[in-house]
Amino acid sequence: MSTVTLVGARLAEPGEEFVYQSESSACEGCPYRSQCLNLTEGTRYRVTDVRENTQVLDCAVHDVGVRAVEVEPAPVPANVPSKSAYSGSKAKLAGECPHTECPSHPFCVPLGADFDAEYQIQEVVGDPPHETCKLDRDLTKVELAPTE
Repeated sequence: MSTVTLVGARLAEPGEEFVYQSESSACEGCPYRSQCLNLTEGTRYRVTDVRENTQVLDCAVHDVGVRAVEVEPAPVPANVPSKSAYSGSKAKLAGECPHTECPSHPFCVPLGADFDAEYQIQEVVGDPPHETCKLDRDLTKVELAPTE
């Protein structure tokens, strides 16, 4: 189910994804707060439609303003332990990883997912982008189903 919200005009394209981070201190006193702050903090969203015939509104957070869009929760691309990587099964992330230079880091520490939560695997993608895990983990890249 989609939700109408306001996002930065640079993100206002179908298919763009973002993780809602919460209210900024610059939002205080904004007349559009209720339209912007209607998402769930920490959830990954995908823009599904841009509302036509709407204007770009001034915003203290987004330099080029905000636009009205429809969004829905999006799957989270992630690496999970291979032993639990089956479509439809439940899995947890393997844990923190300090190796930020690794091509798999964005999938081992994905935005929009918590280490202490269990997620349903929506799709098994396959091998992760790294050749060898520096933490010696056996991982598989998957898409975690949206939690909402």
